[in-house]
Amino acid sequence: MLNDFSLISHSAAAIAYGLLALLIATRYLRRDTDRTLLLASVVTVIWTGSLVAQSLWGQPGFFVRYLLELLRDAAWITVLFALLQDSFRTAKLGGSLRRILAIATVTLVVLLSGSAVLEYAFGLTILDGKTRVVGQIAVSLLGLSLVEQIWRNSLSFGRSSMKYICIAVATLFAFDFFMYADALLFGRVAESFWSARGLVNAALVPLLAVNVINTRKQPVDFQLSRSAVFHAGTLILAGGYLLFLALGGYYVKTLGGDWGEALQVLFFTVALVFLATLLASQRVRARLMVFIGQNFFDYKYDYREEWLKMTREMADLSDNPPLPERVIRILTGLVESNAGALWIREDEGDFMLKTAVNMVTPKYTTIDGNSELVRFFGEREWIIDLHEYESDPVSYHLLEIPDAISKIPDGWLVIPLYLGNNLYGIAMIGNPYARVELNWENFDLIKVVARQTCNLLAQADAQNRLSRAMQFEAVSKASAFMVHDLKTVIAQLSLLVKNAPRHRENPAFIDDMINTTDHAVRKMSNLVEHIRRPADETLVTEVIELTGVVEHLAEHYSRQRPVPQVIGNPGKIYINADRDQLSSVLGHLIQNAQDATPPEGEITLTLKTARGNVVLFIQDTGYGMTEEFIQTQLFKPFESTKGLTGMGIGAYQAREYVRNVGGNIDVTSEPGVGSCFSIRFPLARFEPQPTAAGPGPEELITGSTEAQQNVK
Repeated sequence: MLNDFSLISHSAAAIAYGLLALLIATRYLRRDTDRTLLLASVVTVIWTGSLVAQSLWGQPGFFVRYLLELLRDAAWITVLFALLQDSFRTAKLGGSLRRILAIATVTLVVLLSGSAVLEYAFGLTILDGKTRVVGQIAVSLLGLSLVEQIWRNSLSFGRSSMKYICIAVATLFAFDFFMYADALLFGRVAESFWSARGLVNAALVPLLAVNVINTRKQPVDFQLSRSAVFHAGTLILAGGYLLFLALGGYYVKTLGGDWGEALQVLFFTVALVFLATLLASQRVRARLMVFIGQNFFDYKYDYREEWLKMTREMADLSDNPPLPERVIRILTGLVESNAGALWIREDEGDFMLKTAVNMVTPKYTTIDGNSELVRFFGEREWIIDLHEYESDPVSYHLLEIPDAISKIPDGWLVIPLYLGNNLYGIAMIGNPYARVELNWENFDLIKVVARQTCNLLAQADAQNRLSRAMQFEAVSKASAFMVHDLKTVIAQLSLLVKNAPRHRENPAFIDDMINTTDHAVRKMSNLVEHIRRPADETLVTEVIELTGVVEHLAEHYSRQRPVPQVIGNPGKIYINADRDQLSSVLGHLIQNAQDATPPEGEITLTLKTARGNVVLFIQDTGYGMTEEFIQTQLFKPFESTKGLTGMGIGAYQAREYVRNVGGNIDVTSEPGVGSCFSIRFPLARFEPQPTAAGPGPEELITGSTEAQQNVK
């Protein structure tokens, strides 16, 4: 059954490659690549034809089929060399590498084919069966290496479909690699691999046909990245390692006697653990990346990848890890290291150690702002290589390195961090995992990244300073509010003491003195309670009767001219507020109206209800305010028209409290005419005054004419 499947498989491959050869021969022979592809297709037809003939008639023999397979491999490698030659010719690089690959391929093919001819013709056995299998594996690996070189140097190619021929040929050699690796491990070629081989080869023909049809030369817009080459190299190394592991396991089992199988299992386990350790080793990975960058690429860095990586690190707003540590990790990652330290300039001018990653710091870590190193960095943007400095300090003008840096073991690079043209910080990188040859490319990239990360550090520091300033501002604002309230209480008590000598015998004055003192005590008690209360405590309110509060305030401030007058009698109006705080803010507004109005002027207090709200109009005929002052200064803290006697926070405090209870304050004013403050509160409930005992409905709804004219 498998023999029939093998016959069908290889017959399909022969037909497919015959059609491909016909297509190329009749239409596409313009390039060297097309001609070598025609040769490879014809040889593949002959090779698959020999396999079909062997299945049908038992001929040709093994050595003929073996030689034809080697010839077929050589033909496909020739196709790859044709592609590689065009790539290197345009890129003007890699000649030595191409010669090495060509010599290795020719030597290997000649050795395998020559040994087969000698054995077939003269009976001389030079290579045994296992060695031939190893040779086939080596040919497959050479083919895969050539495909990798083509992809890496593909910028010179003139058609985007080049990738299809690379995929096809890489698949062809990869299949052979796995088939012969399996044969080496188990001592024979698996029937499943052998029977499917023809169909696998036939399935690749469409990819090759796409390649030869599209012959227009266009820029190829892709290249293998460093990470791709790294993973491909890792895969090849792992494949080679597993290949030798298979050979070692075979001989361990063969020579181990009764313990053979147990020793084989032990050998495989230890070897796989060793392989996993190598692949996980950061030091090995670093050395491999350095090797790849030095031998396979024009530039040491993939700048797109480096920029994206740095952007991701800088966009992380979390504090895990802290920003200085992230900056060190960004800088150390550029030169295959994982150790570093960072100093930032303080306000006094010295540089303080902010973080040290995988480094042992000395007892004294501060760098003097007047040190020779700081002056050196102030004059030139150099990166100091401590290894070079130790061997040739004259190249650095006999610079003295501070103990905070020189006493740290395993230090390597000292990097200045500039904010603009000023030295903001100093970073140090520890010794790398692998030996890194530094040149202009390393230094330029480090300098660019150092400036970018320095900007990030300076921005974070500015944000911290702003946050602290805002906290101090909040404390200052709270203190100002307290001083304002204390100033009001002191003014009341001072007026009481001033009038005491003249009215101490007056019982009415004694009653008023007791009431004023009681009010001052309650005011002070509320202030102390406010200080003790947490800042985020929920606002405490109760249902209070607003009309009574307004009438009481009018009576309280009647001692100063002009005397405030309550207009109308709207009834009992209830709102949600704190009685003491409400009395304080409304009293402040009445006091301001009195201060801004001549003694012969007028101050009126009017209450109106409408649509679930109540509005208190405090109207005066004083000096008035400009519209610009109302918009820019009236409700701005610490802006006052009273000179040194005013705090400038009363109006702001009044508006903030009214807003906290759900209301708002509007102001209309005109210089020389007067002002009207409209204080709106949400209405809790309303009990209108009976008609027989108070004003009529029209008066209740409309209020005073003057108040209506000043409603904004």
